[in-house]
Amino acid sequence: MRIFLTGATGFIGSQLVHELTQAGHHVLGLTRSEAGAQQLRTAGAEAYHGDIEDLPGLQRAAAQADAVIHTAFDHNFATFEANCQKDRRVILALGEALHGSDRPLLITSGTAMGCAAPGQPAIEDHFDSHHPNPRVASELAGEELLQRGINLGVLRLSQIHNPLKQGLVTYAIAHAKQKGLSAYIGDGQNRWSAAPLSDTAHLYRLALEKNQPGARYHATAEEGIPYRAIAESIGQGLGLPVVGLNEAEAAEHFGWLTAFVGKDMSASAAKTRERLGWKPTGSGLLADVAVGVEWEEGSNRS
Repeated sequence: MRIFLTGATGFIGSQLVHELTQAGHHVLGLTRSEAGAQQLRTAGAEAYHGDIEDLPGLQRAAAQADAVIHTAFDHNFATFEANCQKDRRVILALGEALHGSDRPLLITSGTAMGCAAPGQPAIEDHFDSHHPNPRVASELAGEELLQRGINLGVLRLSQIHNPLKQGLVTYAIAHAKQKGLSAYIGDGQNRWSAAPLSDTAHLYRLALEKNQPGARYHATAEEGIPYRAIAESIGQGLGLPVVGLNEAEAAEHFGWLTAFVGKDMSASAAKTRERLGWKPTGSGLLADVAVGVEWEEGSNRS
């Protein structure tokens, strides 16, 4: 297939380009720069110059493709709500370009949207349309497109990681280094789910190729890691004390990240594995955190 991929030079997108091209697909990758275009060409993909603000440009690219995968997202958390609304507009525009065809559109969301009750793992077949996380806008746009007959699927992300980046944990590491301690909130038993980057890219491909309209999938290899274990891994790697904070102390320590650190973000991928035959094989989150912190410390000392 000829696949238009947004976010093609990003953390997930770069790995996905490799996954798709190795499987024989032709990738048309969105990029804003010549450096990004060169990166795509080197990876065996075709570059499409533009950005997610240019909705007509995105629609022109989608019109050239047999399928669209949307992974791009502006991760500036200072303007998170506005960025979520921007993502909604992008999804609707891409869907409009595919209207009247059965060409698939695979969009990206977060596993939190599948949480039916506090403390319970999120599941694929549940969608909380009133979830307080602004990222709900992405799936609401997807629901709107499904009602219009668009062939759409949703891939929800846990903490996606390799030794270089570990989702929100990367920001927690930065806070620990800045504050001189690694912290958790309360007893730290709230859980975070996670999946390796390489397995996540493979999941995107499986979801696209098996093409089940309206399906939701979870990129979750580890269902729930206690946040305290994450904080301890960071502290051990950086040689910093590990401390439990109350909510007031946490707000001072974590800033905007407080809204995530104290939450249970566990998720199940049982139905994803069953429906797609997905079998993640990559390393665990804590192993990648340990390696990543060690690399960072080594580079800081050199």
